[in-house]
Amino acid sequence: MRRFLLALGFLTRLPVPAVTASTADFAAAIRCYPLVGLVIGLCVALAGGAGALIDPWAGALAALAMWVGVTGALHLDGLADLADGLGAAHGDRTRLLAVMADPHVGSFGVVTLGLQLLAKLVLLHACAPIGWAIVLIPAAARIGPLGWARWLPPVTQGLGATVARAVRRRDPIGWGLLLAGGGVVFPVLLAAPVLILAYALWLRRKLGGINGDAHGAGIELVETGLLVVLAVLGPR
Repeated sequence: MRRFLLALGFLTRLPVPAVTASTADFAAAIRCYPLVGLVIGLCVALAGGAGALIDPWAGALAALAMWVGVTGALHLDGLADLADGLGAAHGDRTRLLAVMADPHVGSFGVVTLGLQLLAKLVLLHACAPIGWAIVLIPAAARIGPLGWARWLPPVTQGLGATVARAVRRRDPIGWGLLLAGGGVVFPVLLAAPVLILAYALWLRRKLGGINGDAHGAGIELVETGLLVVLAVLGPR
């Protein structure tokens, strides 16, 4: 429970009781990220359902606002940093990492954030009525960091390096099996391992590894990819 509360406090803005924890506990909290995703997904679905009582677009906007608000735009920040780095690097990996480390948001980041929010808004509307599949999408996307931390070397001595040591081989395997089982009822979940692996391969080529910003960006991109799949398959 302590590690779940640590993960909930780190990944969301929801109030959690104060807990005493070591650095090892904080790192191991990554194993609870998918469970936190369920909490986030439930908040999104409830907000979207309430907004849909007014209008489908109001439902999509309410769901998006909750998605951003409950996470504190944490992963959007990582996506913006990655976009700025890629836009300014021109193939220079050292410059890419330097730009990602800059706390300021540049034009590439602003444009990417705008497109990401618009994409989620339109896709949430396309997925109406919002149901259980939406609840599961944030959870499925947060399985990604378990795989990325296991498969990719950390490129900096930050969050990526801290959590990498805490992920066991059985963690991504176990969550992957749960995805496969859930895919029987919600086929959209079967796309999650494909998106997670594709992002890992892309990161290996572009970044050479993983860091905290890349983790956050990956969660955002996998979520959007799953929304695309759900919009194509139709809500169930």
